Amino acid sequence: MPERHARAVELASAMFERDTAVRALGISIAGVAPGRATATMTVTAAMVQGHGTCHGGYLFLLADTAFAYACNTEGPAVAAGADVDFLAPVREGDLLVALAQERVQRGRSGIFDVTVRRGEESVLEFRGRSRTISAVRPPPQG
Repeated sequence: MPERHARAVELASAMFERDTAVRALGISIAGVAPGRATATMTVTAAMVQGHGTCHGGYLFLLADTAFAYACNTEGPAVAAGADVDFLAPVREGDLLVALAQERVQRGRSGIFDVTVRRGEESVLEFRGRSRTISAVRPPPQG
């Protein structure tokens, strides 16, 4: 088991180095383990929409990030689909923590649940479906 954990951390570190979108938004990967990942984000003024709450796209992005890191802890995988439920409004300055956990892995297909919390309050529930792939293609040069 320690080898699987070390491999998950190694894969997440390599992925984070290439993940310019996540880094640009200030999302941190707080931890990974086989089939699990935790991502954090503080809501900034740039993420607030016309109703004075965080735009749902940013909340989805945080959950999707935790999902991505969780489903890539055993090797390369991509999202096949996701569903989301917004449970409570989120405001500027809120610190959000997204915890992703594998529920089922059958062959190349997986199901992961992600809960996004502000403190002890759940603000979003996300269910993602993953598909393992044979390799990650390097970004195009030039």
